[in-house]
Amino acid sequence: MKKIFGFYIFMLIGCAFITGCSNDDKPTGAATTIEKKPVVMDPFRYHKLIEVSPGQDYDILSWGRGSATVGAFEILHSDSAAAKYTTTTGDLDGSIVDVYNSDMDLDGNPEIIIQAKGKDTINYTTMYAFEFSNGKAQKLDFPKLNQKQRQGYRGSDNFYIKDGTLMREFPIYSGSGKDAKPSGQKRLLQYGLRDNSFTVKQLSTDSTSTKGAQTAVKDAVKPAETSTKPKQSSKETKKKNTEIKHKKKHKKHHHTSDSDGSGGDGEQ
Repeated sequence: MKKIFGFYIFMLIGCAFITGCSNDDKPTGAATTIEKKPVVMDPFRYHKLIEVSPGQDYDILSWGRGSATVGAFEILHSDSAAAKYTTTTGDLDGSIVDVYNSDMDLDGNPEIIIQAKGKDTINYTTMYAFEFSNGKAQKLDFPKLNQKQRQGYRGSDNFYIKDGTLMREFPIYSGSGKDAKPSGQKRLLQYGLRDNSFTVKQLSTDSTSTKGAQTAVKDAVKPAETSTKPKQSSKETKKKNTEIKHKKKHKKHHHTSDSDGSGGDGEQ
């Protein structure tokens, strides 16, 4: 029995050794699992999940067939704690670039903001904003750039959340039309929310025209100072020369008068 038992132990050890060797011979890459990004299937084009808090999830999707620039979006709100599910939809102009979550007015109700990029060469970017409260969505009107903020604007917007507010940064172009070129400067705007209305504040100091004007003033002042000094010096020199000549003439005349007077006294 002992011999048989020992034989079985020997066989088990040998099998384990062979199995281990066969596993070592396999390429390392064959056992590596590569995580792939979930594929969004037609007719959907975009999907992003935002978890505001445990049990409060928002799935943002865009969809549509037959066009890459026109379609619709939907926000699926899942309140798993209360077992409530709501859907908010709207027309979409362009393609979704990103989605942002914030609470800019600090009222405890999240804001979902969708950034879409279209072919509009005036606005370039379209924003869709909603505030969610008690399972309902209230649409918020996102302000367009005014004339001053639009100066030198050619798109390429960069949105991000910082300290609970929505930031917007974009490069400033100089020139117009096809001849417009990046100036190297950027404009930075800060968006807030008050009474369900957006506020806008410009944080950057621009523009290129201001810098150019300051340079032009400096360049204009320098030649003026250089050209003015010789004129002032010439006038002062001329004035001093005139005063010196006048003094010499007066002194000579006075000396002649004294000579005549002394001669008369001697004759007397």
